[in-house]
Amino acid sequence: MRRVALAALALLALASCAKSTRAPDVTVGPGTPADSATVALWRMDEPAGQRVADAGPSRLDATAGVDTRPIFGRFRGTRSFVHTIDSFLYVPYSPVLDLPAALSIEAWIAPNDYPLYEDWPIAVRWAPQTGERSWLFALARYYAVQRPSGGPSWHREFLQGAGRGRLMFVFQPEEAGAPRVFFSLSTVEVQRWTHVAVTYDGQVVRFWLDGQPDGTYATSGRIRASQAPLLVGNFFDTRYLSDFGGDLRQGPGADATPWYAFDGGIDELRISNTARTQFALHGGR
Repeated sequence: MRRVALAALALLALASCAKSTRAPDVTVGPGTPADSATVALWRMDEPAGQRVADAGPSRLDATAGVDTRPIFGRFRGTRSFVHTIDSFLYVPYSPVLDLPAALSIEAWIAPNDYPLYEDWPIAVRWAPQTGERSWLFALARYYAVQRPSGGPSWHREFLQGAGRGRLMFVFQPEEAGAPRVFFSLSTVEVQRWTHVAVTYDGQVVRFWLDGQPDGTYATSGRIRASQAPLLVGNFFDTRYLSDFGGDLRQGPGADATPWYAFDGGIDELRISNTARTQFALHGGR
């Protein structure tokens, strides 16, 4: 009887471990290269602390919110994002982030589920206030079956007909006009690492999943420059951020509901000043 009890406890321990390690396909390797087209690259390899170094040429180091945690990632370490308002990476505005004519945004992501409200941003330079909006790259929720109620509805206009779990890219054109919204054709799987990317060359928006094209859309124009900072893994009004006490978190007056908080892992986030057609899936170029 004692052996049976011990065996049951061992199985419970293994199950608990498997649940906490949602994406076990970790690769030890060089990861994404910081090449000549790289504007910024956050490897997220730091074993502790709130500073997340930029391995690109501009040294745009990010500050992690207090609820992110270092974990094993797709390549060595990464950050675990959870469904709270203080789970995010924050990079202050820099002019090098304004890339009006050509842009690539890529990352490895391992979502634990799909969004329950509007979307989960992967990376975004888009503020609630008009005039501070450049682009948004996110995992979308399907909207046609049931519209989520409540919340600020900051992205509601983008999601009509979106597929739940598909990638969404939105950019504000430089000329006057409405934001332009695009979706990938395929759904990103949960609880596994997937390389996701979107590229724009001034003429065509392309999505990529695991290095393969997954949706191509003709559209012309330049992306509007703005003073928006970069947020990773969340969306909120950054004017309420405070570092009082030493940690970066939402200050008094902020909405504490995590409407847009990503739940899962984000690794090897890279922004480039060209529309890439190849990606470093196994440490190569």
